[in-house]
Amino acid sequence: MEGKYRESTTARRRNRSRELPKICYKSGVQDVTAFILAGGKSSRMGENKAFLMLEGRPLIDRAIKQAHGIADDIFIVGPKELYGAFGRIVADIYPDCGPLGGIHAALNRTRTDFSLILALDTPFITLDFLHFLVDKAIQSPALVTVPRLPGGYQPLCAMYRSQFAPVAEAALKRGEYKIDMLFRPEITQVIDQTVLAQEGFRPSIFDNLNSPEDFARATQQLAHSAKTT
Repeated sequence: MEGKYRESTTARRRNRSRELPKICYKSGVQDVTAFILAGGKSSRMGENKAFLMLEGRPLIDRAIKQAHGIADDIFIVGPKELYGAFGRIVADIYPDCGPLGGIHAALNRTRTDFSLILALDTPFITLDFLHFLVDKAIQSPALVTVPRLPGGYQPLCAMYRSQFAPVAEAALKRGEYKIDMLFRPEITQVIDQTVLAQEGFRPSIFDNLNSPEDFARATQQLAHSAKTT
């Protein structure tokens, strides 16, 4: 079912300075849809972090740019009144059920086998990592391909097959909203820290912005990076 890509992961490592192509099959049909989960309440931040400006762009806009490196079809899972100006919207089928409700809504909307789920508050995720993630998912029969750090899974920077939708729905109907509990070994491909390190990816790329202190650190880090490049 899955075809070979135009450029292998190894080749991309040797050509980091070039713009990476989007993932495509031999047929030329792109089979990845990207969804940005934007429905969080931002309670620790004290304001809607989707609109916080980082390097002159709101976080929601930066997340859309990340997604565009992988997919042409991009949706925002969140309220239309807040995010309608930024793109196509998907509403939760099970409201107020946290990120699992957003993933479920995304997988019920997708028309492709694979869906990339991204949070809007992880600005350090790189395009190179997203290509690696998609490569791993396409090559595996697993329903979920998800990174895992010592602190836990990263379910909002993961690839899901559409067949995960009934798994999510069953959990939602049971009132069980913890995503990690659904990552059974028989349906999950885990990318652990050892593999990430071997591929040259630092755990810090998964840092998310939950508080004003997190945002201040991110601003300083990006400013420092700009000065040293």
